[in-house]
Amino acid sequence: MPGSRHLGNDAWEALLSAHATLMKQFAAEDIWGDISMREYDVLYTLSKCREPVRLSELNRHVLLSQPALSRLVDRLADPAWCSATRTPLTGVACACRSPRPAGCCSARSAASTPAASPGPWRPD
Repeated sequence: MPGSRHLGNDAWEALLSAHATLMKQFAAEDIWGDISMREYDVLYTLSKCREPVRLSELNRHVLLSQPALSRLVDRLADPAWCSATRTPLTGVACACRSPRPAGCCSARSAASTPAASPGPWRPD
């Protein structure tokens, strides 16, 4: 069934293209305040966790690569938006706790707008 394989590939390509277009448009919206869309994603995901989570677990719920997530958690822990436990040998973040008050405020501020902001879809 060569035709169905091409149809499946075309469908995946269309889905991924639409996703990339929408993510660019959402990221460009003036709704994120003093945090980026990726920072919001991590803070929001952490806010749903009842206990500290390992970065590998957190990575299953956000759209970031593992190295990008590690760097982002380091940046979020620096201004005290979240807390990170570090391994004694390498000093690398290995687990995160829910956002601290500053992180919660930034995430709530950004969260108050997204549902209302994205207007009609605009192709590039």
